[in-house]
Amino acid sequence: MKATKSFVALSLVAVLAWAGSACGLTSGPTATALTIYTARPSSISQPVIDAFEAANPEYKGRVRLLTLGAGEVLERVRAETHRPQADIWWGGTPQQFGEAVQAGVLSPARDDVIARVPEQFRGSDNLWLGEMRTVNLIFYNHAMVEPGQAPKDWDDLIAPAQKGKLLIRDVAASGTMRSIYGALIGRSYTRTGDPQPGYDFLRALDRNTEAYVPHPNDLYLRVQRQEAPISVWNLQDILVQRAKGAPFTPVAPTSGALMQLDGVGKIRSGPHGGNADAFLEFLLRPSTQQMLADRAFQLPTVPLPRDPAWLAGIDLHEMSVDWATVNREEDKWIDYWVQNIKNHR
Repeated sequence: MKATKSFVALSLVAVLAWAGSACGLTSGPTATALTIYTARPSSISQPVIDAFEAANPEYKGRVRLLTLGAGEVLERVRAETHRPQADIWWGGTPQQFGEAVQAGVLSPARDDVIARVPEQFRGSDNLWLGEMRTVNLIFYNHAMVEPGQAPKDWDDLIAPAQKGKLLIRDVAASGTMRSIYGALIGRSYTRTGDPQPGYDFLRALDRNTEAYVPHPNDLYLRVQRQEAPISVWNLQDILVQRAKGAPFTPVAPTSGALMQLDGVGKIRSGPHGGNADAFLEFLLRPSTQQMLADRAFQLPTVPLPRDPAWLAGIDLHEMSVDWATVNREEDKWIDYWVQNIKNHR
């Protein structure tokens, strides 16, 4: 009987310890001090965490990083509204952060941190901050295409000479591609209020597309395998792949690259709000953003001490896009593309 009581007592202690850990109530030198949900790949996020812990030894081994798609982060944060489990959401589009603002799941960073980000790159009521600008453009395999034969602008992609030469990341499943296709429809929509000219452009683009591929890694691999030489994607990932040896050359379209914010936000009532502030202060330091620009090919919103070396070789300028309209109409436009344009040749 005495042994049974001891077993029950020990079991109760174990259960309480587990419950405390699950609720973020653990303490001590190895307890989680900061939880970050991120859509950034580990090759980018982990070096930042390592640098943060090196600069702040009290956080060593106590930062929990969970990598998810940005859409998954949004759904998770909304589901946890009444019992937040994370402190930071790092990586997402303005549309996704806008939904989070409407859901009331974000709170502002410290004023001194907000002030580092130019006002045009901040979200509603400063509830999220644009950390970098995603640059979407054309790229090609220079082992297959001579520079003089490569497309120079978006409209070159629908020329008859490019038939069968494009590989495209599956559009409906990709936030990047949805933004690109939405912006390409929006070019004419902002003038006419009619999406049809944009649909006609995408129909011509579909005729030139050899295949739609399910994942970015498949896209890189198949272009490298020379299944087709041309695609569109974000500059950061293109340069990362080129640094690994891929024969990729980016092309900044003459009419302008498609540039959109990618943000970071503090989760309202997260379990470690003060620690979230410390991380945001570190992430948005000019020195941290310079590191990300130099090593990870990011285009930060925070003014940098100097331009990264890789930017000198790219004649980059921005296409004017009414992103508010594109974000509002995107789901309808992409649904139409899926139902009436994709593979209807």
